[in-house]
This record gives sequence, structure tokens and C-alpha cells, in this order.
Amino acid sequence: MSPFRFHCLLLRFGRNRVSSFHLSHSLATTTNILDSNDKIIATRISNCNNIQHLDQIYSQIIRNHFLELYPAQFHWNNIIRSYTRLDSPSKALHVYISMSRAGVRPDTFTLPIVLKAICQVLNYVVARQLYGVAIKHGLETNMYSESGFISLYAKAGDFENARKVFEQNRERKLGSWNAIIAGLSQGGRAKEAIEMFLELRESGLRPDDVTMVSVTSACGSLGDLDLASQLHKCVFQAKEMEKSDLLMMNSLIDMYGKCGKMDLAYRVFSRMKERNVSSWTSMIVGYAMHGYVRDAIKCFRCMREAGIRPNHVTFIGVLSACVHGGMVQEGKYYLNMMKNEYGIAPMLQHYGCMVDLLGRAGLLEEARGTIEGMSMKANVVIWGCLMGACEKHGHVKMGEWVAKHLQQLEPWNDGVYVVLSNIYASNGMWEEVRRMRAIMKERKLAKIPAYSLSTSSY
Repeated sequence: MSPFRFHCLLLRFGRNRVSSFHLSHSLATTTNILDSNDKIIATRISNCNNIQHLDQIYSQIIRNHFLELYPAQFHWNNIIRSYTRLDSPSKALHVYISMSRAGVRPDTFTLPIVLKAICQVLNYVVARQLYGVAIKHGLETNMYSESGFISLYAKAGDFENARKVFEQNRERKLGSWNAIIAGLSQGGRAKEAIEMFLELRESGLRPDDVTMVSVTSACGSLGDLDLASQLHKCVFQAKEMEKSDLLMMNSLIDMYGKCGKMDLAYRVFSRMKERNVSSWTSMIVGYAMHGYVRDAIKCFRCMREAGIRPNHVTFIGVLSACVHGGMVQEGKYYLNMMKNEYGIAPMLQHYGCMVDLLGRAGLLEEARGTIEGMSMKANVVIWGCLMGACEKHGHVKMGEWVAKHLQQLEPWNDGVYVVLSNIYASNGMWEEVRRMRAIMKERKLAKIPAYSLSTSSY
């Protein structure tokens, strides 16, 4: 029953002098109808799994003035959450803006949902505005909002503000500790992440599986085996359920792999009751990273036999193993398998491995063809791999061609002049060597110590 019909019904009741009993009964019935409509709309939004369908529902809601009749934050939150869930963060933010303009105050659920949308679009200007809104409504220390702001600032590389948000609340929950530790770990500040973890333990809070995944990742980046052994014990203290167990065991494999202790990584792997694609991939990447080519390929074969579908990271590990082993035909075979059997489109990392593999084998024309056949533009790492191959095999024309592309990407980098000069020298082209040195002197370039284009890798 629409509000207009309900109003007419009241007028009719008044004219006919209907008893208060009948009027109360009609009011209750109408309220039940409206409440029922309210629940139906909310359920439709929550269950929607198609962005076009959600657009239609939202348009219908606007036309019927549903949010004016039901201004509760729950309905706004429900719409924002659904757009975010369906990977449409821009529309989610537009709904939040409409909510603000309608004068509806955000609640403790609104800001965490909006923060997820902002993380998807990485709009840090909006993030700072939202933090102002949080302070205005006293929501900045809400557990979920606080951790959301910390994560967002950390992703933006704004660790100063991330720490400010973290430190402002003396009664912070574990979620905020996890957010700052993960932000530091993922932002390349492994040592600070470990220090923050030690502070967490001193605070009396008990770390969980999320904490340990971030900390073991930071430990892997540092390559500290002694610390890794200590963290291994902490992992077992934090285990609470099977899902967490799988997550943390994978993080241990990754940590030992980065530390170069594949025997310990395999010990963890072999004792796991359940393994997923991350478990196998961590082993393959670890083997490949440290040159255990046969082990990496064997592990990949066992993974397929176990019925586990590899992902794009798995193939980066497999192709890296092929590079270390100089296995050109195998590399081509696995690249085709990735595309044709699993339908995974190659990314820059896959192409980089192939260019490196072909270049090292002296198949420079094939490497060039791979670059020219890519669906995206090559980056400096891919060009650097081919430039290194030109230096190794003394290929002048190819080296000059690659150098032009590198100069366009990084005109400030002297590495290309140094490598090109080496190529000329290996071919006895001393006039060209002098010309390169003159260019470097004129541009006041100096070789970066221990830097070479050919050493860049994935």
C-alpha cells in the first residue's frame, strides 16, 4: 500500500467516523505491509549478484522515494556494500555522497564499507575527507573504521598518517595492530613491521592468523632465519581453526622459501593435511627462486596430478625455473599450456621470463618478436633483460634498438650508455665507445655502483 493510499484511507476513516478499534487495526495492517516491503527490498539488494540488476533496483528505489520513506542507515549501507561487493566502487561512493546530501548520518557500519570502496579506487583525497567526517561524528576510533583508515593510508605510502591514526587510540584493538603491521610489511618496511609485532606482544594482546601472515612475510623479506624459527613457534600459538591453519602454513612456506631454506619449507608443506594453490605455488616459486629447477618442475607436475588448478603466479614460478635451467623448449611449452589449457592471459612477468629465457639462449630475434607480439607495452625490466642479452652476445644492432626504448622510458638512467659502450667495446668499435663516454660526460652522468640493466629480474 502506497503512502498516498494510506493517507486517503485515513481520511475515509475520519469521514465515516470509524471506531478507534478499526482505525488501530488498519494502522497496524498498513505498517505490516510497509515493513514487509522494506524487508523485500533489502533482501533483493543483498542477494543481487549482477551489477545491471543492482542498477535497476537502485533506480526503482529512487523513483519510488524508498530512501525517503525508510531513511535508516541500514538501507544506504546495504546499497553501498552491494556495489562494493560487485566491484563497482565508484557507484558505491556516489551512493554515499547521496546519503550525505540527504542528511543521513553515517553509523559504525557506513565508514568501513565506504573505506573498502575507496581502497578499490585508491582515491586518497576522498579518504582524507572521510576521515574528517569520522572525526565529526566521533567514529574515528571505531574498531573497523580505525583499521580501515590505517590500511588505506599505508597503501598510499603515507605511513606518517597511518601511524597517527594508529597511535591516537590507546585502547586500540587487534584489528588496528594487524592493519599497521600488514601496511608496513606490504610497504617494504619489514623491520618496522617486526618491531610493531614485538610491541603488540608486549601490549598483552594475542596475535591471530592475520597477524602472523603479515609478520612471516616481513621476516621472509629480511631473510632472517633465526627470527623465522621464533615466528614458527608463534604461528602454532596463534592457530585456532583449520582455515587459519592453512593460511598460516602457507605463510610459513613462503617465509622459509624467501629465506632460502627449502628443506624447512618442504617439511611444513609435507605435514599439511590440506593444500591449496597457494601452498603449491609457494613451493614452486621458492624452488625456482633458489635455482632448484628440477624440484620446481616436479612440484608443478605433482600439483597438476593432485587436481589443483595453477594460477598466474604459479606459472611465473615455473617459467622462472625454466630461465634458471636454460630450458627454452620447456618454457615455450609451459607458456602455451598457461594460455591454451588454463586460459590464463600472459602478464608482463610471464613475458619478462620468456624474453630473459630466449635472450640468454642467444635467440635475440625470437625475444624481440615476443616483445613486439605483447598485448601491452614492455616495461624497463623486459627491455633490460633483452639489453643484457645483447651485451652477453655482443649484438650491436639489437642493442642500439633496445637502447632507444630504454632511453625513452628512463632518460635519466646511465645504465643504458654503460651497457651499450660495453657492446661496442666487445666488437672493437672504439670510436663508438668514445662517443658513448663523451655523451655521458656531457650529460654529467656517472655509473650507479653495482647497477646493471641486465641484472633486473622478477
